[in-house]
Amino acid sequence: MEAELKLATVEDAVQYQLFLVPCEPGDPDQHRHVLQQYIERILVQFAPILVSYIWQNQPFNLKYKPAKGDIPAHIAGVTEFGDNIEDEWFIVYLIQQVTKTFPELAARVDDNDGEFLLIEAADFLPKWLKPENSTNRVFFHHGELCIIPQPKTPGEEPWLPATNPTILQALMLLSAHPEDFLATKSIRAAVYKRINGYPEKVQTSLHQAHCYLPAGIVVVLKHRPALVAAAVQAFYLRDPIDLQACRPFKTFLPNTCVMTSVTFTKCLYAQLMQQEFVPDRRSGYTLPSPVHRQYKAHELGMKLAHGFEILCSKCNTVSPDAKRQVLNTPFGAGFLDSLKKNNFFKGELEGSAKYLDQLHMAENYFQQSVIKPESSVAMSPGEEILTLLQTSSFNLDELEKEAASLPPEDDDGWLEISPDDLDQILSEASGRNESIPPSNEEDQKYDLAEVTESMKAFISKVSTHEGAETPWSPAEACVTFDVDSFTNALDRILGADSEELDSDDLDEEEQFEFLDSDEDLDSEAHGQEEKALPNKMMGSLRSYMDEMDCELTHTNVGKSFITPRKVASSAKEPLSQDADCALEDDSDAGDADLTPVDVDLNLVTNLLESYSAQAGLAGPASNILQSMGVHLPENSDHRCISSRTTD
Repeated sequence: MEAELKLATVEDAVQYQLFLVPCEPGDPDQHRHVLQQYIERILVQFAPILVSYIWQNQPFNLKYKPAKGDIPAHIAGVTEFGDNIEDEWFIVYLIQQVTKTFPELAARVDDNDGEFLLIEAADFLPKWLKPENSTNRVFFHHGELCIIPQPKTPGEEPWLPATNPTILQALMLLSAHPEDFLATKSIRAAVYKRINGYPEKVQTSLHQAHCYLPAGIVVVLKHRPALVAAAVQAFYLRDPIDLQACRPFKTFLPNTCVMTSVTFTKCLYAQLMQQEFVPDRRSGYTLPSPVHRQYKAHELGMKLAHGFEILCSKCNTVSPDAKRQVLNTPFGAGFLDSLKKNNFFKGELEGSAKYLDQLHMAENYFQQSVIKPESSVAMSPGEEILTLLQTSSFNLDELEKEAASLPPEDDDGWLEISPDDLDQILSEASGRNESIPPSNEEDQKYDLAEVTESMKAFISKVSTHEGAETPWSPAEACVTFDVDSFTNALDRILGADSEELDSDDLDEEEQFEFLDSDEDLDSEAHGQEEKALPNKMMGSLRSYMDEMDCELTHTNVGKSFITPRKVASSAKEPLSQDADCALEDDSDAGDADLTPVDVDLNLVTNLLESYSAQAGLAGPASNILQSMGVHLPENSDHRCISSRTTD
């Protein structure tokens, strides 16, 4: 409960919990020792991909949590991923791999939205699974996604919980029947699609760019490349008070700038590039002309330097020995021994430059992932930057020599995306994998009958307070429309025979005789006093409908519908060129037109008119049709839509 309340106040944070399966009661101290050993083993096992990973806000971290209430002692962590959603899915991948590597562990993952794994697979969930009954039902176990179901038969009720299970109940079920709770193939495929490609996907999410930076920042990033995230966030979220620290610069003087290559995540690079910022003249930073070939490198370096200066301005000077105290703890020494056993240093001689670089990265990894934030040895990014500056030396000439042989920077064309590419990405994200419909109307083989059938299927769906369900596509499932069931449903609602409810089926003479005089109505009502209540309701309903028909005959409402007679007349007469797809006025407006209305034709006409009025933008017609898998071509001509539907 405490963790849930914490997540409720922290935006964009993911929580993960690891439990022993089976979770048997025992000595709490022994249990704590076992879980702490698992923490060390997990962090060492995944150190190769975690040490160099650049996190947006907070790193992956694991800590021991004692038992509380009905939640047993376990390993837990919370990571705020900020604007980079890929951090959250990378953690999902890590948790899946942890349960695969250590099958005696089961894991839960959720965030501010709750069970976001179920949200990702929402199109494939069983009907019974809802947010209110999904608590403590979704786990990773043996590297697979598991869902504890509700009992379907009376025989399952003794061992399957009908209400939300407790953590202990869920762990006991996973221990006793691990193979029975495997999520369906479609649910697992939807979730695994988001984590496919890791850990190789980590490299594709990075972007190398040249930056013109002060020498001190170049040295800091050599030791701690991940500090670029904190600097970008400091600049991205700056306020006027932060910028006061940059007038003038005190830590990173602009006269020591050299060209260097910086590794960003694509999210961080985009945040830095899209920020419009002009440096204060008092800062000492000036930019070359925008047409200069290195203008982008100077601009990026200026922004990044502001971020580092803001970080350093928020902390005091720290002792040079503060960072070295981290590995002096007993657990830190064991962690270092484990790294050596797992060949983390890749055979480098102890004391060599590459060995020390790996060691510095491991130190930071240990600090960020194991040491508690409230510990006295844990440091803020600004304190770590100042410590690195105090403990590191650099030669400006050497840095300038390195700048002459920098690797080429990556192309940032991915920042721009065409409308067609965006449509394709959205289509793939929705799980439909539908190709973009061709813009040429002749190449687009669409059937207007498909539109009417899809709309009928949509209307026939039973909607609730939770909304209406739309069919994905007529090609995926046969669209059925049971007319008898539909009319029977109307009978149950209205309490009468549906055949008698259709005013169009009544004789014309009967309709007008029915409205001749109030005396006829009164006499007819007195003559039916012995009839049942449904017949009285039927008479009242018929009178309402006849009154409505009589009133509508004197209006233009009927002229808005297309009838077979209008279709025949429009085929004989040439189409007006100056009309914006409007129906012609009927010449005999005063006469009652009782020609049957073609419902399907009017439905298609109105949909096409609405679609054309959207002028290529999003709107109700395109949204409802696309939700049912129907794609219409663009309206590339100026012909009347009503004539198009009659061709």
